[in-house]
Amino acid sequence: MTNDSSIRTSRDILIIGAGELGMPVIRNVVRRAKDVEGSSVSVLLRAGAIASTAPDKQRDVAEIKNLGVKIVEGDLVKNTVDELASLFADYDTVIGCTGITAGLETPMKVAEAALQARVPRYFPWQFGVDFDVIGRGSPQDIFDSQLDVRDLLRSQDQTEWVIISTGMFMNYLFEPGSGMVDLPNDTVNALGSLETAVTVTTPEDIGVLTADILFAEPRIRNEIVYLAGDTITYGALAETLETVLERPFRRVVWTVPSLLDELAADPDNMTRKYRAVFAQGRGVAWAKDDTYNARHAIPVTGLRQWVEENLVG
Repeated sequence: MTNDSSIRTSRDILIIGAGELGMPVIRNVVRRAKDVEGSSVSVLLRAGAIASTAPDKQRDVAEIKNLGVKIVEGDLVKNTVDELASLFADYDTVIGCTGITAGLETPMKVAEAALQARVPRYFPWQFGVDFDVIGRGSPQDIFDSQLDVRDLLRSQDQTEWVIISTGMFMNYLFEPGSGMVDLPNDTVNALGSLETAVTVTTPEDIGVLTADILFAEPRIRNEIVYLAGDTITYGALAETLETVLERPFRRVVWTVPSLLDELAADPDNMTRKYRAVFAQGRGVAWAKDDTYNARHAIPVTGLRQWVEENLVG
């Protein structure tokens, strides 16, 4: 492996994490890497995940091995920047798929390790909203950490970076904990207003599109790439549910002031942080026609299709 940043194709690829997004990324990167001579795919997992007796973890580890992916042991929280850099130094491309559960400091820690290792190409964990548009000081403090990572990557020229903005995971609209769609009570709780928009994409589509972006020619570098399975308002969400499920849905608006009051009463509540940010409506939605998948005519799952496939019957 060479750390020459002028390489044209990613070959020695490390994917960090094998969760809700990591597994689709792994599957699709492996599929596309078969067409790249001399390529290899590895995944960084915590020791606890590798040795877990939980059925879902065992299933994922077995699938990773069956795909021919090498498992590398590492821990983004416990390992130092130097230790992570030593792990990363064997690869020409590192893709972060761990989410935000590792804490506020971890995004910067991983980025610093990637730069210290002189990784030629780095895809940070930024699969989400447009942090630049949201800006600093939003109700979700981890977004400031993500902006710090962007500033760091933009300040240097030894490591190419690619940021993939996906909006919200589509299935999160329907998670009971999110509160946005209350299926048992046939209610849509609109964040901000019924006209507030949100971009949503399935993890499976993100996996397909990430692999396409990774191997795209001409090479994508130092760029924010936008994806969208769909961009909808909460009013349109309610209408889609009524049409597909053939029953009425009540519409309730959770206003920005009320959500900020709830957050003030419970300032460490991650769900309330997210609700307040999405209710403000900045940087959480973009036109689907302008996205990578639309420009390249790559089919993705829209809201109506997701509802038909997952909620009907």
